[in-house]
Amino acid sequence: MTPYPLTWLYVPGDRPPIVAKALAAGADVVVVDLEDAVAPDRKDYARAATAELLSEPRPHVHVRVNALDSPWATDDLRALTPLPGVSGLRLPKVASAEEVVAVADRTGGLPLYALLETALGIERAFSIASAHPSLHGIALGEADLRADLGVREDAGLDWSRSRVIVAARAADLAPPPQSVHPDIRDLEGLAASCAHGRALGFLGRAAIHPRQLPVIESAFLPTDRELEQAETIVKAAVREEGAQALPDGQFIDAAVVAAAQRTLMLARRT
Repeated sequence: MTPYPLTWLYVPGDRPPIVAKALAAGADVVVVDLEDAVAPDRKDYARAATAELLSEPRPHVHVRVNALDSPWATDDLRALTPLPGVSGLRLPKVASAEEVVAVADRTGGLPLYALLETALGIERAFSIASAHPSLHGIALGEADLRADLGVREDAGLDWSRSRVIVAARAADLAPPPQSVHPDIRDLEGLAASCAHGRALGFLGRAAIHPRQLPVIESAFLPTDRELEQAETIVKAAVREEGAQALPDGQFIDAAVVAAAQRTLMLARRT
């Protein structure tokens, strides 16, 4: 997987033909969903279909298992952990570091990603983010969090968003991807929402339809102006160490140079 995945495409685990299409859609990561997208009476089928699909190596496929306190989670972990096609597990509704540790102890180093979807999960964001070396990332599940908090306006989630972004950085994890934009027809709204998320510090976004992928990628990749500015900063830093001012008056120091280097790496996706 690229160190800078920008698109995470969710697809229902009980619909194998749709999963097959998703694998060819060009997302950086495909997330086969056994939880929200699957009705209770189809959980066993979804797990079996996913296990069959991932019984051979597949590039960049994660599985969102059922909530850890649900009657299906144990079977999900038992069936999926040893499969060569599973490159990560996404754990919904994580509310404590102990939950992460319990799963990590059963999954033999498989990369884990915790979804924070409740007030308690947000409150414990850093302890969850730093719970275990197998945890590779955290992210928000905004639909459930919105319901838990009783938030009606989108701006009401910004504090929680920032809390998760800061917790990820403090735990030395990658910046979290933004949660899904639920209206697959509203590409203009998706672009505007991505711009806001990028300004907060998110990197990339979850998607629920392939048509959302190019909008997300475009929103989070550096613009031509950002690339030009980053190249200027890095070249100036090579010529002279320490803090300095560019001809346009911009002051640069080590932190500014590091940010410029990250911009260039993101553009190369390496």
